[in-house]
Amino acid sequence: MRVTIADVAREAAVSKTTVSRVLNTRADVDASTAARVREVIAALGYVPSSGAVGLARGTSRTVAMLTPPLTWPWMGEVLQGVADTVEAAGYGLLLFTCNRGAESVSHFTGQVSARAFDGLLLVEPENTLGAITAMHRRGLPVVLIDDRGHHPAFPSVATTNREGGASAARHLLSTGRTRPLVITGRRDFGCVRDRLEGFADLMPGALVTEGEFTEASGRHGVERALAEGHDFDCVFAHNDLIAAGALRALREAGREVPDDVAVVGFDDLPMARHTEPPLTTVRQPLRRMGETAARLLLAGLAGDVISDAPVVLPTELVVRRSAPAL
Repeated sequence: MRVTIADVAREAAVSKTTVSRVLNTRADVDASTAARVREVIAALGYVPSSGAVGLARGTSRTVAMLTPPLTWPWMGEVLQGVADTVEAAGYGLLLFTCNRGAESVSHFTGQVSARAFDGLLLVEPENTLGAITAMHRRGLPVVLIDDRGHHPAFPSVATTNREGGASAARHLLSTGRTRPLVITGRRDFGCVRDRLEGFADLMPGALVTEGEFTEASGRHGVERALAEGHDFDCVFAHNDLIAAGALRALREAGREVPDDVAVVGFDDLPMARHTEPPLTTVRQPLRRMGETAARLLLAGLAGDVISDAPVVLPTELVVRRSAPAL
């Protein structure tokens, strides 16, 4: 059952207005009473709604966003989509990042009961889904962006990772490539498994090397494959940073792109247009993902019933000179 402000008030032996004043850090509550109310809030796991916070100062009209470090290559595009949508609706945006790992997550969860926001948008920092699910069950509206195959028990926005992998394979086959090297991110991410499975549906038997979503992984993956004598005529990189590293390693090894080896990335970051040669890649609709998630959350806050079934947005192959069409 959802814990309510009335439950907190009853347990702390104060009025609901007093609880709301504590939530808003008002100075007109004596220190001992405020401390008792905060202890009850923590013990009950209460998550305030905008209405509870608004008893003292009106509706907050603020949403929060919890993200991994903003150094993630595509976070800027997603965040811009969120900010544009939230601000257009007259809401403010509180941003929490997990730059310090578990310490940041602990700080965020400790602040939820004291923050005046109506709902949460989430790009899941690692190992936080359980805690966020518990907050949702206690009444916090949540929408997840990029579910990584976790399929949470609340609304989410995802993209067609499996079809994206298939579209990369389909394009490479159309250009006569038959010996692929696939450089993935970590396979504990659902998006990695989906991209790999979609690719393998059309091009089975690929040489697969696992890495991180970094330029170094792309460089090392190509260098290792060449050193081991593998004969590959194309690379499918699971993001554009991996692809950039692969391009660099191929150039340093004297392999021509695309004549000797074609390269396809994933994401279509702004940098993909400026690699040498410009990168063929599978575009994720990153800004649209942020916009869609924000609209879902705002609709829920307005009283609409939002399905827990994920909203899945399509990927799109963008052809450039690293793997041109025939």
